[in-house]
Amino acid sequence: MRPKAILPFLLTIGGNVVYHVAQKLVPKDANPMLTMMLAYAVALVACAVAAFFYGNGLTFRLHWSTIAIGLGIAAIEIGFLLVYRYGGNVSTAPLFTSVALSLALIPIGIVAFEERLSLTNVVGIAFCIIGLLLISQR
Repeated sequence: MRPKAILPFLLTIGGNVVYHVAQKLVPKDANPMLTMMLAYAVALVACAVAAFFYGNGLTFRLHWSTIAIGLGIAAIEIGFLLVYRYGGNVSTAPLFTSVALSLALIPIGIVAFEERLSLTNVVGIAFCIIGLLLISQR
């Protein structure tokens, strides 16, 4: 992987660490929907500022996928907030959802995007399923 390609992964990992710790620390008496609205306002400002520094200018094209991303983000945010509110562990909840998500995306990738899996991938998937079963045990 090229060094430049590593930066988005580091941004994603760093952002996820901040995100999950902050989600776990949201006060129990805070309204989850108002909490998410304020978080999105902060994200909106951060993205608006970053848009000026991104390479392709300020062009925008509305596409159905933009609306789907927004709905997906809202479901993820509210879902994690409620997972933590109801006692989910910050050490296992993200891992459980990431593995489950990966397993759900495999058939979509194969059917919709014509992606292929190698034998090594299949072995890794088997380990993920075993891991999912293990981390779901109390």
